[in-house]
Amino acid sequence: MSYAATSESPPRILIVGGGAGGLELATRLGRSLGKRNKALITLVDTNMTHIWKPLLHEVAAGSLNSNGDELNYVAQAKWNHFHFQLGAMNGIDRERRVISLRAIQDEDGAELIPIREIAYDYLVISVGSNTNDFNTEGAAQHCLFLDTREQAERFHRLLLNQYMKAQASSEGQISEKINVAIIGAGATGVELAAELHHAARLLQAYGLNRIRPEDLHINLVEASGRVLPALPERISEPVTETLKSLGVHLHTGSPVKAVTAQGLELANGEHIAASLKVWAAGIRAPAFLNSLGLETNRINQLVVNTTLQTTGDPHIFAFGDCAACPTGEEGRTVPPRAQAAHQQATLLSKSLKRMLEGKPLREYVYRDYGSLISLSTFSAVGNLMGNLTGSVMLEGKLARMFYVSLYRMHQMALYGVPRTLMLMLSDRIGSSTAPRLKLH
Repeated sequence: MSYAATSESPPRILIVGGGAGGLELATRLGRSLGKRNKALITLVDTNMTHIWKPLLHEVAAGSLNSNGDELNYVAQAKWNHFHFQLGAMNGIDRERRVISLRAIQDEDGAELIPIREIAYDYLVISVGSNTNDFNTEGAAQHCLFLDTREQAERFHRLLLNQYMKAQASSEGQISEKINVAIIGAGATGVELAAELHHAARLLQAYGLNRIRPEDLHINLVEASGRVLPALPERISEPVTETLKSLGVHLHTGSPVKAVTAQGLELANGEHIAASLKVWAAGIRAPAFLNSLGLETNRINQLVVNTTLQTTGDPHIFAFGDCAACPTGEEGRTVPPRAQAAHQQATLLSKSLKRMLEGKPLREYVYRDYGSLISLSTFSAVGNLMGNLTGSVMLEGKLARMFYVSLYRMHQMALYGVPRTLMLMLSDRIGSSTAPRLKLH
């Protein structure tokens, strides 16, 4: 089937979702098709700025100032020849090929931007995923989540407030304790636990010493039998040992039965006291995807084929965490990982150009290049996989260097090499004049 454009006006490619994959795709298409007026590229997102989601655990701990690492969509659109629209998609008319965006209110509740429609010739949905609390009793009411920058910043404020409260207490008072419970020992939960331990040391170094590092009790809860259950045991084992050496309390082998204001109730009867509770287990795509008239699975993901086209409409694509793409193995889909979204964005940037030229689309094949887990400044563990090296285990400073390079690769895709090098220099200079931890 040919999808070559027949209209004299440039075809309209609409991308909904400005996460790592969506923003990278808009940038690539803007530089190629948008710059030469071969297509009109529009990106829609609910926020004005972008921050790389794998960094949110550092925002929560305070080791990363989100204001310094955010990217403005309007500026990125200007620099890379695409358009940006602020809004949240809530419906689609596939016959007319338009999507609808919800109205936007200002901080006082007054309508700022009314309900709108945006037309498309080709639609790409990349709205990511949210944390899945599996409808656990009390989780939505008593847990914090790390799906957005605002949520991560809220956790940081609540943590810092407890330190400030303790610091203002009377001189002879016994030091206070903070109990933190992190549900889910996947990459986010493990990395957050390590970052919080690092933050506790820095807070003491900056003089907030009424709560000692050993008085920040970090509990990491995992329903399966070990931390990092989705990764090989040879990665899980050294991570487990490092977490234990940092004083993180590991609770594996029992799911959370209920969450209360006082803490967690596990299925095995154990009670974990916690004033701060973070749910970091499982994912599900946004619920509105179920209302689009397209095929979805049990966690709301849009079902796509290997060309990343939805099964119900060849003019609508989906990729990243919000899409269920087959791997070729029976019943298995591409895992919701940053490297998959990057690979799919690269493929789609080529596929959409081929589509406009009437050429057949290429199929996506997932390639696992390994996994890297950062344990703050203490260590990093992971493996790299490739045709030349096979599977290479990394630990320590070398693994940490590769972990940091993942973010630099993301920046290069968005900014290009020269600007990324300037950002690296700026970060280096700024680190000598700013606190090592966000203290407000």
